[in-house]
Amino acid sequence: MRFDVITLFPELFEPFLKVGITRRAFETGQVHVQLTNPRDYASGNYRRVDDRPFGGGPGMVMMAEPLEKSLLAIRACRNDQVPVLLFSPIGQALNHTAVERWSNSEGAILVCGRYEGIDQRFIDRYVDGQISLGDFVLSGGELAAMAMLDAIARLQPGVLSDADSHHQDSFNPSLDGLLDCPHYTRPENWAEQAVPEVLTSGHHEQIERWRREQRLALTAQHRPDLLDAARKQGRLDKCDESYLAGKP
Repeated sequence: MRFDVITLFPELFEPFLKVGITRRAFETGQVHVQLTNPRDYASGNYRRVDDRPFGGGPGMVMMAEPLEKSLLAIRACRNDQVPVLLFSPIGQALNHTAVERWSNSEGAILVCGRYEGIDQRFIDRYVDGQISLGDFVLSGGELAAMAMLDAIARLQPGVLSDADSHHQDSFNPSLDGLLDCPHYTRPENWAEQAVPEVLTSGHHEQIERWRREQRLALTAQHRPDLLDAARKQGRLDKCDESYLAGKP
């Protein structure tokens, strides 16, 4: 799959694409990332990509023309019609379901806004969907794009050392959409705190039940909405409900 990123700061992506375990996806081309700078398509000696907003107000607005030229250049190099996505506060919140969908797609063209935003006419004409990371504002869409690409890359076959690792992630359908349980490693005793005894018992059924109960408890405490969704989808059994009923 290929993701084209339209960004004024392609240099921000260079270390991201070369470090960490997800670099395997980028190095092998499982997730091909192509960076395009609108400034390369701007006119004038200064290659200006922004201007003052009509109607006044603080900040600057990214101009439509350099963005359009960037997009058309990308389209000319691709043999598909993948969607154009903009990272924006009004977008749909990115979640695991969406990440899974994009991880099995042909990719997309990601537009990273800057300043006060981009000319609405470009959005109206070209943008197919908008994505948000949450109810807060970043300086630009680059961090959001990297977050999305990272989440997509780690789902690709062979990227994680253990092929089953991502199936144990929070929000994964294999965990019924619940949060993941706590994890422990050596030493067995640290700072006067011992690892839960069940994890050293060697009794795999008891360990799995303990992990299930921890997932239920954490989800009930921190994300009851996820628990409600799992219940509505019939993902909780009688043992789960009995355990939750006994929690304070």
